[in-house]
Amino acid sequence: MGFVTGMLAGMSQRNINPTLLLAELDIDLADAAARVPLDRYASLYNLVIRELQDEGFGLFSGPMGPGSFEFLCRGMLGAPTLADGLDRARRFLAIVLPDLQVKVVRGDDRAELHIREARPLTPTPDDPARVFAFEWLLRLLHSLSCWLVGRGLSLDSVDFPFPPPAHADDYALVYTARSRFIDGPQLTARFNATLLDLPIRRDEAALSSFLEGAPGRISMLYRRDRNTVTRVRDLIRDALPASLTQDEAANRLHMSPRTLHRRLEEEGASFRGIKEALRRDMALARLTKTRQPISQVAADLGYADTSAFYRAFTSWTGMSPERYRKHLSLTAPPNGDPQP
Repeated sequence: MGFVTGMLAGMSQRNINPTLLLAELDIDLADAAARVPLDRYASLYNLVIRELQDEGFGLFSGPMGPGSFEFLCRGMLGAPTLADGLDRARRFLAIVLPDLQVKVVRGDDRAELHIREARPLTPTPDDPARVFAFEWLLRLLHSLSCWLVGRGLSLDSVDFPFPPPAHADDYALVYTARSRFIDGPQLTARFNATLLDLPIRRDEAALSSFLEGAPGRISMLYRRDRNTVTRVRDLIRDALPASLTQDEAANRLHMSPRTLHRRLEEEGASFRGIKEALRRDMALARLTKTRQPISQVAADLGYADTSAFYRAFTSWTGMSPERYRKHLSLTAPPNGDPQP
């Protein structure tokens, strides 16, 4: 839900009520633990752009006019390699998005993608509008690069220039488990330098099909590069309340533990990170939507004792499970029940 509220930050700054857009897609902002299906997220992406007539979601000093994404794609399409394509993207974005500067720096083994503020986007570094601006542009460039070369491209690590947002655990699934949060004006994403030599494989015919549903469709790209992450997440959930080990997961996937570790690493994730993110999602959902005793929630999620669950929940949210429920009750409807 953090990605949704970030996308809507520009509308909020303009005092535009997003209620009708959210109702059209059955998205409830009050349910902070909810997951929004990718197709509805992509639809919201397009609806917000249409409402604002701005492909930058109203986050920047000037609008990115409708059609900017298409021309970005067309500019990169004719490049011989990904390195050339990203250089074309850099020059195009300097025209339509001057608030953020894009640069690729290549070393012997590693390359870095830099996204830097040309000026402070917001008064505070943790403002949802600023956080989403960096989230969005990294995802845009990464997903588009994956599509152009026809394969998933793993990010080795990313330094995000803001404090950890509430949805920071989800970065392991969207970007990489090696996501860090630093103070500064620049995002740095690191990857294998040889990826820059990959040829651009898409043609005009592929682009015409790709642009149907764009630019929101970019958020749905390359879920198959997370195939192992998704399968492991499903195995862990199905095994609950038993606590599945990495060796057991590898056996059920008919691969060695070493191979599973390597594939998860290639997808920017880890077994422990996936397990913790899943437990966090399920814990928040249970505490939001049910009246189950906390001891029962802990047992259902595979915790050997309630105290271990308390420690984990506090590390996720900064508050105890009881305090989290009390906080929900303060914003509940008149009947006293939490938002559905």
